[in-house]
Amino acid sequence: MERKVVVAGWGQITQPKELNRTPLDPMGLMSKAAQDAAETMTSNKILTNLDGIMVVRTLSRHYTSPAKQLAQKLNAKPKFTHVSGIGGNSPQTLINMAAGMIARNELDSVLIAGAEAYVQREKKIKKIESALFRGIPKDYPGDDLIGSTLLENQHGIEHPLQGFPLFETALWAASGLDLKTYLTQIGKMWSDFSKAAVNHPYSWSKKLRSPEEIITPGPANRPVAFPYTKFMNSFVTVDQGAAVILMSEETAKKYLQKNRETVYFLGGGYAQDRQRFMIEKSDFTSSPPLKAAVKKALERSGMSLESIDCFDLYSCFPCAVSIAKKMIGIKDNDPRPLTLTGGLGFFGGPGNNYNLHGVATLAQKICMGEKSNGLVTALGWFMHKHAAGVYGSKPLKGEFKDHDIRDQKDCLAGTEPVEIKGQVTGIGIIETYTIIYAMDQNPSYAVLYGKAPDNFRFIARTQSHPDIFSQLTSKNRVGQKVKVKFDPFRNMNIADLI
Repeated sequence: MERKVVVAGWGQITQPKELNRTPLDPMGLMSKAAQDAAETMTSNKILTNLDGIMVVRTLSRHYTSPAKQLAQKLNAKPKFTHVSGIGGNSPQTLINMAAGMIARNELDSVLIAGAEAYVQREKKIKKIESALFRGIPKDYPGDDLIGSTLLENQHGIEHPLQGFPLFETALWAASGLDLKTYLTQIGKMWSDFSKAAVNHPYSWSKKLRSPEEIITPGPANRPVAFPYTKFMNSFVTVDQGAAVILMSEETAKKYLQKNRETVYFLGGGYAQDRQRFMIEKSDFTSSPPLKAAVKKALERSGMSLESIDCFDLYSCFPCAVSIAKKMIGIKDNDPRPLTLTGGLGFFGGPGNNYNLHGVATLAQKICMGEKSNGLVTALGWFMHKHAAGVYGSKPLKGEFKDHDIRDQKDCLAGTEPVEIKGQVTGIGIIETYTIIYAMDQNPSYAVLYGKAPDNFRFIARTQSHPDIFSQLTSKNRVGQKVKVKFDPFRNMNIADLI
């Protein structure tokens, strides 16, 4: 008979910027979160008895074997250790993996932990400590390091803060609304997220932001990449850590406090997009792998969308939430909360590990009787990798004994990538676009994705001219024709609005 899996413990820590002690590094934050997770149970002896430790890949520090280092710090001797790749999907993906191993009786108790420490309090703490500045360790999965193609990089699209606005512009076009009305809707949603952060004990930001404050550029809220301001981006320079402990139900009963509500892992799902990169996507307003991951999680849990009490949708940018709502089937007037924490922009976006805070928060709410169940989602890179999990207070007849194995073998969703043309000359059609701003709040360059005369996808920059920037921001230009010409000296396509 398949063993039931319990979220037996959970812990979170947020290290404030102003400290009167030596700040903890990511390993210290993970250790503290793990100890807090153990304290939600009857005994912290569980930490020394763990037979599995999984760590979410840390980006703010260079650790070669973080799972083994954490085991040593906790005086644990696990028989299994594992470190994730890169991507915001990582925590839920690890939980799915751990739950499968417990259900198959391969492991009995597993700690999943992660943390980041990006705040620089002293000049002697240098950026060189970051994994990204120290060079890539040999055990980094190569595919996880790449978020965009060389062609996209050449045109100025490389990082999430440059890429996700492309989804938002496409969503704006699909809405048929003028920019002010559309952004006001986004601002209202994001203001609700900030309200959730105000009420969360571990959030980085405790300030309620109004819709107008969020969408209006200003000295404290500079434009980053159209149509996003700073307040619509993830807040990554935080010191935060989280941990959860998964156990078989039989073992959990030995450690859980009497009369404490049990929190069950009910089902999980994972999927990747066949259209690996932004430039390969046929639709910038949807995500087949997100839909597939949630569908798997719900079906395996035996629950319907209607029976879910609450959500914690991955919220690196507003478009991620909007697309998740569309793919899952959550209506705009649905009263159920979309976030339990406040999301990456207000609660904090600690590298790959935000999702673990969402799971820990949901577990706490279920334990306290505030919610009976919930669904969490997580994503990696440009809507490429997606994981989902369902948790609840009642064990159901879900099937997930080999779900993680099946998902790794058969994870692809969606259609084949669109065909791309690197060098384009002729008349094209705009499919989406963004404008990248400099730190002084002036527009630097605009990038658009479009359809070439032979129906191939292309990417191009526009001329850096105020009139062009004004045209792109005054009304939505998706569907408009552009004249494209390849510039061999700049090694990029240049587009002029027609």
